[in-house]
Amino acid sequence: MKISLVIPCYNEEATVETFYGAATTVLNEIEDLSYEMIFVNDGSRDSTRQKLKELAEKDERVKVVNFSRNFGQQAAILCGFRVCTGDCAVELDCDLQDPVEIIPKMIEKWKEGYDVVHGRRIARKGETFFKKATASYYYKKLANVSSIDLPRNTGDFKLLDRRVVDIIINLPEHNKYLRGLESWVGFKQTFVDYERNERIAGETHYTMKKMINLAKAGLISNSFYPLSFSLKFGIFGGVLSVLGYIALIFLAAFGVISGPVW
Repeated sequence: MKISLVIPCYNEEATVETFYGAATTVLNEIEDLSYEMIFVNDGSRDSTRQKLKELAEKDERVKVVNFSRNFGQQAAILCGFRVCTGDCAVELDCDLQDPVEIIPKMIEKWKEGYDVVHGRRIARKGETFFKKATASYYYKKLANVSSIDLPRNTGDFKLLDRRVVDIIINLPEHNKYLRGLESWVGFKQTFVDYERNERIAGETHYTMKKMINLAKAGLISNSFYPLSFSLKFGIFGGVLSVLGYIALIFLAAFGVISGPVW
């Protein structure tokens, strides 16, 4: 049995080594398990690349992919899926907010026959009230307009069976919203509850702009709402134009205005 950890990294020089130590400690205790760690360096501008190179040199289970620039977390995870070779893959960040100690529980669920095991947050430490409130509102709104039943309080910490990974990487979408696709593909799915920790070091690199882009991708990828809104707006504008033109004809007919109405 082989498991692949897919870990996107962006300016994580303060966390990668600590993550590696914590992950190997947990995984080495699981019997009959081989594993690989695929770190995808998403165009980091600090010493993340060098630290990952050093880890790969001392441990052949560590693989590193370096992006030429910052393409974003979703692209980094998808890249990790494309190069991983495990019977299943676990995606997670390297800041240890999503604790590696939960991975054995996910593996147990996978052994029970589940193809997708979502990490479900029951507490979110270190996050501001604004972030929690906006995230809650967004997922409620997305649930209302989406054609997919997206699980609440889940993010990018989950285990996927090899079959699910292969299907996702072969889907034709250009801008993949993985959180939606991982639910949309179907298969047998379940949850493992956990408390999300504070970052072990540094600050979050998920800026407001990145969060807005991710939210926009979720709405566009998992809902007909943008298309239906555009259609309704176009029809509404067309009706107003026709009514306005009819009104001009009547005003001209009764001498309220003069001159051509076209």
